[in-house]
Amino acid sequence: MKSLLNLSFLALALAASVRAIQPDELAQRGSDVVEDVLAPIKDGAFNFDDALEDTPVDRLTESLDAINLLDDDHPEPTLTIYQLISEHPHTTKFAYHLSQHDDLVEILNNTEGRNTLFVPADEAFDHLPFKEHPPEEWIRSALEYHIATHVYTAHDLIRTNTMPTVLKEEWLGGKPQRLRASLTLGGLHINFLSKVIVPNTRATNGIIHTINRVAFPPTMVGRELSLLPNHFSTLLLAYEKTDFVKFIHGVKMEGSTVFAPTNQAFAKLGPRANAFLFNSDKGKVILKALLKYQIVANVTLYSDARYGSTGEVPIPESGKHYHYDLKTLLQEKHVSVDVNYFGPFVKIKVNGQTPVVARDVVAKNGVIQVVGRVPLPPHKHHDGENESEDEEISVDDLVERLSDYIDEEDLRYDGEL
Repeated sequence: MKSLLNLSFLALALAASVRAIQPDELAQRGSDVVEDVLAPIKDGAFNFDDALEDTPVDRLTESLDAINLLDDDHPEPTLTIYQLISEHPHTTKFAYHLSQHDDLVEILNNTEGRNTLFVPADEAFDHLPFKEHPPEEWIRSALEYHIATHVYTAHDLIRTNTMPTVLKEEWLGGKPQRLRASLTLGGLHINFLSKVIVPNTRATNGIIHTINRVAFPPTMVGRELSLLPNHFSTLLLAYEKTDFVKFIHGVKMEGSTVFAPTNQAFAKLGPRANAFLFNSDKGKVILKALLKYQIVANVTLYSDARYGSTGEVPIPESGKHYHYDLKTLLQEKHVSVDVNYFGPFVKIKVNGQTPVVARDVVAKNGVIQVVGRVPLPPHKHHDGENESEDEEISVDDLVERLSDYIDEEDLRYDGEL
């Protein structure tokens, strides 16, 4: 897979109207609190390339060796999680905010509990981007979001993709919001921005990892995509061209899985296909169908857990293969997902070929699985097994794959597909 380290918006030769959407333009949406929370991403502190799944194993091993994450030689603990952070001189700020919520104190003081706390060091609060004091409701959610509901040592985190937290998310049907763990060349990170700087402080009721940034509860899928225009401006333009936001607001969902193509993924369709999709009335109808095929409603599929009508289903076993057929918004047309584990590493493919290049981007209302090609419904006359990953698609092929799934209300042009 080609590296995305230099990913930027690719001008499509015959799609003159495709433009890069600028961060300042996108930042005008939403509340001041959300904009403050997302400021580090807009300012470049967030490096999306760290999430990509093409880092060589030997380089990750070097990164692992450079930090002491596997040291399990610790004395027997005598204090609870709350007692430890209350008494430690470098975690007093988080402990103070926590002390305002008796039920959360009880969770971290209960010796029968087994939790993991990702506690921001006091210096982490110096980097908070708020222009004014955030609402108490948001502070409460942020506190809950730092508490994982199982014990995860640093060694466990290397083999863990996402973790359930105490924070129950209404947009996920009341299920736990999750944290994302990843080992990159820069070390062990939580939700991309928060680096583990002191791992494995053991307590009588769990374990503590000190992080260098506050972990903010995630925002909505659309907002997260809009804050990364260098990667998703083509997708955002597709939403704009098809009035897709209006459509999606009419869909009732409790959680979702969004297979989000990068700018590079759209470019792989080829200039003729992109010109058709973005610059013609007929193409925009096909484009809207294509966008519907990228979204699964009411199922949130992480690489190691699945939320849906049956509740939470863990996917715990390394070395295993898992296959899912999920109904999309394209008239319930199915998309297939294969999850393969190789030790601490996981590979996800969509429809047997399309790679997930950045997994488990947690969102308030679901999860984003970033794909390296635009997912397409299978061809009517063959299964696509012999198709090249880098092969451009013809306009006729696009129309043939999607024309049967066009809604009548979307037919706003003269003529036939």
